[in-house]
Amino acid sequence: MEIRGLQKTSLIDYPGEICSTIFVGGCNLRCRYCFNKGLVLNAASMPIISKLEVLNFLESRASLIEAVCITGGEPTLQDGLLAFLKDLRQLKLKIKLDTNGTRPEIVQEALLKGLVDYIAMDIKCPFARYPEVTGANLQDITKIEQTVSLLINSDFNYEFRTTVVPSLLDEEDIIEIAKTIAGCRKYYLQQFRPNVDLLDPSLGKIPPFSQEKMVQLAAACFPYLANVQLRGC
Repeated sequence: MEIRGLQKTSLIDYPGEICSTIFVGGCNLRCRYCFNKGLVLNAASMPIISKLEVLNFLESRASLIEAVCITGGEPTLQDGLLAFLKDLRQLKLKIKLDTNGTRPEIVQEALLKGLVDYIAMDIKCPFARYPEVTGANLQDITKIEQTVSLLINSDFNYEFRTTVVPSLLDEEDIIEIAKTIAGCRKYYLQQFRPNVDLLDPSLGKIPPFSQEKMVQLAAACFPYLANVQLRGC
């Protein structure tokens, strides 16, 4: 388990909770709009923060921090993730796991063992467009479909979310995603932020959709989803 970053306090990474956010390096996708470029491409050049240091910090902040978010990169690629989740459980923290869904077996094991309280899964685009937008191969896409099915058919607390990038996604894409995850508990459309160091720098010049357009996209999902919310608008 290689921890490459720690945000000691976050008000946005765990819904309704003050949390600490743990960043791991490495990812098996190459999403063009990714804003954690360093963690994806150059994680080995970043200092490793020891698990003991992180656990000691969280224990020292027990009166202030009640939750932790593990993000990346892609956390489910990390050897030792499940063991680390067990260590966090000993601190009686609420645990949120961010994932791209390419390792359903890890997600399932974490759920069955009661090691996480909340999962946020990114749906990058319609499945047919994953190779173009993320570089995913057919095996990746099959695994992502399995994770979607696993979560939809569970009683677990989860969300699906899509970052809406103009020029990459349009209303037809959003409707196709909504059809794919029909019946899910919660779906967020996230506003694109271009002013960051993106994996594809050309996207940094594209203005985000207006709030009115984001509202329109959310409304287009309502025939398929009961709970669609905007984030970052």
